[in-house]
Amino acid sequence: MKPFDYLSPTDAADAVRSVAEDPAAVFLGGGTNLVDHLKLGVVEPGLLVGVTRSLPNTIEEIGDGALGIGAGVSNSELAADPRVRERFPMLSQALLSGASPQLRNMATVGGNPLQRTRCVYFQDVTTPCNKREPGSGCSAIGGWTRDHAILGASEHCIAVHPSDMAVAMAALEARVRVLGPRGERTIAFVDLHRLPGDTPERDTVLEHGELITAIDLPAQPIARRSAYRKVRDRASYAFALVSVAAALDVVDGVVVDARIAFGGVAHAPWRAYRAEEVLRGSAAVEGSYRAAADAELAAARPAEGLDGGNAFKVPLLRRTLTATLRDLAREDTR
Repeated sequence: MKPFDYLSPTDAADAVRSVAEDPAAVFLGGGTNLVDHLKLGVVEPGLLVGVTRSLPNTIEEIGDGALGIGAGVSNSELAADPRVRERFPMLSQALLSGASPQLRNMATVGGNPLQRTRCVYFQDVTTPCNKREPGSGCSAIGGWTRDHAILGASEHCIAVHPSDMAVAMAALEARVRVLGPRGERTIAFVDLHRLPGDTPERDTVLEHGELITAIDLPAQPIARRSAYRKVRDRASYAFALVSVAAALDVVDGVVVDARIAFGGVAHAPWRAYRAEEVLRGSAAVEGSYRAAADAELAAARPAEGLDGGNAFKVPLLRRTLTATLRDLAREDTR
């Protein structure tokens, strides 16, 4: 591991200033992703600025049922909060489906959305990777593609975003509070992450030196009846092949409203607007759920690969969405 300097300021503005003034500096939160990359040589920063002492670690009521979540809150604390479990069950379920209890105790709300892809080529510094080294090529294309994207990929990168929490946050229309060298700004969570395009090295719209300080969850009555369903290769401690965060409001057998996001299928949490549009006003029946899935998956472009490719994700995601909506509608009619 390359030697680096370390700072641990107690003020968020000091942390921002330290990173903004040094192009080789990065923030360090819980470290559950960054430390791995340091060991692998994926990143070699000259300065680590620890932020666990400078970020808020409380969950606060911010009016009308909305919650303000400090970026220093751990994933375990957020998942266990009774207000989150009651008002936003999909978020609690998403958090509990990610990683081990030990990692959830370390991982933070501010750091979780910023974890980088688990693409094996990105983590292997002996292989070309446009995300790690722009312009070097994408070893995943035509390589091992089982875990890779079917939506929103580009000729430069087909990696997927690994966070479960981020998928629920996108469906819940959360907002991200950011402090940077030019002051504060707020970003809609669904706009935080980028699709790869021709600059896959940039995962988010954050500029160097910008620090997530909190995430706000707006009141969403529909979210009280919501769920997160994750399909993975083993029962615990694995990243999603596909996942669905969904909330459904059904009145007299008709879908009044829906919120849906997908994980494990794109470079960013994928908000399924087309599926939501199909569902609104439709009968709460199996055919409507399949039609919603088909509308969203019409844009799917599976990758071929040495392992047979990932076309299986299309029917898998269709079945996962259909089952999730079926269960939610059943709950709504009890």
